[in-house]
Amino acid sequence: MTGPDDPIVGPLRTEFRAIAALLAAPAGPGTPEEAKRRIIALFKQVDGALGGLTGLKEEIRGLVDRYKEVSADQATARARGIPGQEPQVHHDHLGASTYIEKGWSLISLGDPPGAIQALNRALELAPGDPQALSLLGWAQMLDEQYDDALGTFSRVLTKEPANALARVNVGFICLKKKIFGEAIEHLSRVIRIDNDRKATLYAHYYLGLVYLEREMMSDAQSFLGKAIALGPNLIEAYYDLGRAQWFAGRREDARATWTDGVLANRFAPWALRCQELLDRTARGEEVPRSGSS
Repeated sequence: MTGPDDPIVGPLRTEFRAIAALLAAPAGPGTPEEAKRRIIALFKQVDGALGGLTGLKEEIRGLVDRYKEVSADQATARARGIPGQEPQVHHDHLGASTYIEKGWSLISLGDPPGAIQALNRALELAPGDPQALSLLGWAQMLDEQYDDALGTFSRVLTKEPANALARVNVGFICLKKKIFGEAIEHLSRVIRIDNDRKATLYAHYYLGLVYLEREMMSDAQSFLGKAIALGPNLIEAYYDLGRAQWFAGRREDARATWTDGVLANRFAPWALRCQELLDRTARGEEVPRSGSS
């Protein structure tokens, strides 16, 4: 809604009311011509403003896309790169697709609670929609609602047993809840089926974290090294591989891995964390056992 104080619409509405008042009053000799002139001028003003605002709206969409790129590393730093996938939305008369797109945008903008609300609305309009369910599970994970996310992804897998991203996210949730046996089962299955490159990459990474948590450093190094081979830009894998090497007594290898992480993308948040470990170990300080420290 726009009010009389709106700096864009307010003056136009004021002119509109003035013309309406002119036409409502008893007509003078020049009234029709003056009204015509002012209506044409007002129409041109409104038309020009609409064109400019439409163009600006599209440019704002570009800003949103740029923001998503800039904020992607920050989201990765917060959530360890939980994989999500932009929906391929087909617009429908019910309006569910609008809420799915809104949910995706809110996730990208770092607003999981808002995304959860939008995606629940999408599911009210289109119950069981797999894209809405997948995005809802991802938003719940980002909001650390792990039990809810587990239930959501279980619904996805009931409908789509071969959905590798849903299964790898179930594995991640099991890791966070320290249900290591189930985490290994789900993540190993993703690797075995290997039908989604992104899911396979994260399955290796999360398995590396499982074994790192269990202090099985040889297995942790194996899976984290494979994750880096599959995704050289997954900077958090360098951070954690270095930790696994450090705790296995391979301290020079650990420093080399953290250095590689810094060089892979110097300004990424996980690259900065790799540099922090290089600085800490150079000062003789301990490497944190927890990856979130």
